[in-house]
Amino acid sequence: MRFSASIALALAALAVAHPGEDHHDELEQRRSFEASAERLSLRHCAETLKARGVTERNIKRRSALIKEHRQKRGIKKRDLEEVLKTDHNKTDLGYTPNTPADILFAGNNSCVLTPEVTLGPYYVSGESVRRNLKEDQEGVDLILDYQIINVATCEPVPELYLEIWHCNSTGVYGGVTNQGNGNFDDKANINATFGRGIQPTDEDGVAQFETFFPGHYVGRTTHIHLLAHANATLYKNKTLGNDIYSSHIGQTYFDQDLIDEVEALAPYNTNTQAVTTNAEDGILAEAANQDFDPVVEWTLLGDTVAEGLFGWLAYGINITETEKVTPAVFRYEDGGHTNPDFGGGFPGGPGGPPPADASEAADTTSEDA
Repeated sequence: MRFSASIALALAALAVAHPGEDHHDELEQRRSFEASAERLSLRHCAETLKARGVTERNIKRRSALIKEHRQKRGIKKRDLEEVLKTDHNKTDLGYTPNTPADILFAGNNSCVLTPEVTLGPYYVSGESVRRNLKEDQEGVDLILDYQIINVATCEPVPELYLEIWHCNSTGVYGGVTNQGNGNFDDKANINATFGRGIQPTDEDGVAQFETFFPGHYVGRTTHIHLLAHANATLYKNKTLGNDIYSSHIGQTYFDQDLIDEVEALAPYNTNTQAVTTNAEDGILAEAANQDFDPVVEWTLLGDTVAEGLFGWLAYGINITETEKVTPAVFRYEDGGHTNPDFGGGFPGGPGGPPPADASEAADTTSEDA
């Protein structure tokens, strides 16, 4: 799909975003990146990936993964008689469970991760390498298949750590306590880890997650944040530590029709925060154009959205780019600690700076040591 939007309308919506989240800075940084960077989508890689068997492996992998999760949930592929009796007017809501794998998974929407954009006030370092991010959160199951491609060589990028984080079904981020992010009096939220995790990419540059469809909050459309860690070290505590240098950053978005369908379900429909649509989101408007499509391709796991979703998207990165990342919160063994040097992180706020005797002893020994 392709996305177009009114930048003026989007900027007006951003004026009432979460306190501490400066979307205008992020817009300016993205504009600067797009003006100076070589405009490389993954279109030029299509034939190379196909010739090297990556496209065929994508189809087989995604087909196997969606079969696994349908079986796990007791969702069966319908027989022909049942299919013929069913109204298939679901064009705007995605494919049916009976769409052949070679049609369903052959295409790839793609976007290029920028070397550095504003992370916003919700990035927490020291999160765990894990695949399942749902914990005790309610919401529509979402299985994600991300693929990372080197835009310079058209080769998949293996042994890279892909990190994602997103809010819960009612628009609250775990791990951060500040004004505008849920109940400010809930100081325990700084220790929450739902919707956050890291996965390594395999030989095809693929990282997969099991999570839940995010909700919305004021000033932003529904989205998921991504951070690609190149040349990172995995420590014995199953984290990448708190000194983060590699930062290819981006966001994943969803079709508006799909968002509307999910938002009609509980507990999403209990969220009282004002809705910002895709067409009103300035950051999405800047990210989506004729070369880049940051909207996830998706299909239903069953017959309805409530039974879960499977989504996939390819990202291109320049593997040589690295930047130091400044998190809003550091996570240590005793929980979250607000970064006193983070501009939007409310210095001295909930959690406070790391304790004087805080040790990353578990972080200083690599997994391979």
